[in-house]
Amino acid sequence: MTDLSAFPIAKRWPAKHPERLQLYSATTPNGVKVSIALEEIGLPYEPHYVDIGKNESWTPEFLSLNPNGKIPAIIDPDGPGGKPIGLFESGAILLYLADKTGKLIPADPARRYEAIQWVFFQMAAIGPIFGQVGFFHKFAGREIADKRPLERYRDESRRLIGVMETRLKGRKWIMDDYTIADVSMLGWVRNLIGFYEARDLVGFDDFPTVAEWLERGLARPAVKRGLTIPAKG
Repeated sequence: MTDLSAFPIAKRWPAKHPERLQLYSATTPNGVKVSIALEEIGLPYEPHYVDIGKNESWTPEFLSLNPNGKIPAIIDPDGPGGKPIGLFESGAILLYLADKTGKLIPADPARRYEAIQWVFFQMAAIGPIFGQVGFFHKFAGREIADKRPLERYRDESRRLIGVMETRLKGRKWIMDDYTIADVSMLGWVRNLIGFYEARDLVGFDDFPTVAEWLERGLARPAVKRGLTIPAKG
């Protein structure tokens, strides 16, 4: 039987199936990247809900796996060399899963790096900027009288969606084939116009190609499942 006792996080969130990949997450735009990828790949895994509203990601057990205190994080009991490995940062996890299984990433080396650059684009730009729109448009930041921060992030969000619009012209997916590049972005674009209620703010309907890409992605069965995992405990 697989032994996860070396990982303190497994004590707070015990594994019923320690032989499976363990996912510690919540259904945020960053969290669903990994659950969607796992559903698409078909790799057996066990999800654990981390209640970020109760600061569970800042507990000693969670911090032992991710010292940055953010979801998602994983333990793969069958890591490199057959040894368990713990990982955090959603982009790193997507790349690890793609390389482990040979799925959701091009086999050609040049195309592989092209896909990776779009994952980095999401990590460095789309996630942070869209997140700031959410803060200044929907959450505590909306009470700030000075609207220049919101305007800055609104304008930058429009620019980033425009980058996606240009890339997707004549393409079904970011890389023609569906990859971790698409997986990394779907939850964030969905969140921007849905949960953050910023569709009109950023003029999302000015970008029909991105809208079609989003609709196409959200229609995928694995995406539908991944968006609901892990279920709240």
